[in-house]
Amino acid sequence: MITFLNGVLAEILPNRVALDVQGVGYQINMPLGNPDSLGKIGDQVKVLTHLHVREQEMTLYGFKSSEERDLFLLLINRVSGIGPKVAMSILSSMGSADFKHAVVMGDLDTLSRIKGLGKKTVERIVLELKDKIGVTTAWETAAGAQSSTSSEDSLKNDAVLALISLGYKQSEAHRAVAKACANSPAPANADDILRAALRLLQ
Repeated sequence: MITFLNGVLAEILPNRVALDVQGVGYQINMPLGNPDSLGKIGDQVKVLTHLHVREQEMTLYGFKSSEERDLFLLLINRVSGIGPKVAMSILSSMGSADFKHAVVMGDLDTLSRIKGLGKKTVERIVLELKDKIGVTTAWETAAGAQSSTSSEDSLKNDAVLALISLGYKQSEAHRAVAKACANSPAPANADDILRAALRLLQ
């Protein structure tokens, strides 16, 4: 799997970019609300990626942050009826923070304004993220982290969210993160916790 690319921006279009990586051009579909936000043509940039493979097609999706990529993976892997195109439309229309807030608040009207989402799809997204996956609890914790949660709790919560986006149940994610932190009392960052938790879950 291609997890990121470092290269020179060769082309910028509304929903994709071309990245020159040592002479090889990669076309990457991206949720570019503002095309200049990634950089300008000729800039050296790093793009986080997900390679989506279907029977006769391989498509590379790119993201400016791990939060964007985690939400994309959560939507396509855990919400029935949501594919990469709809997930990209969500990220392009709202951004990950606004989408999470709307789901936590159950704001169906705001979510229904996203291109490609009908009322039934919006209801299913909220229902599955809240009830079946339970991810909204972790989102609420993350939203309050800046003011009321310790930095270590924030790191743990980020690791839990990453595990949920990879397909693990919320209860499994919490147990693995708690055990990983118990084995290593002073985690440096969320990635360290995530790697330790994944080793426990294998």
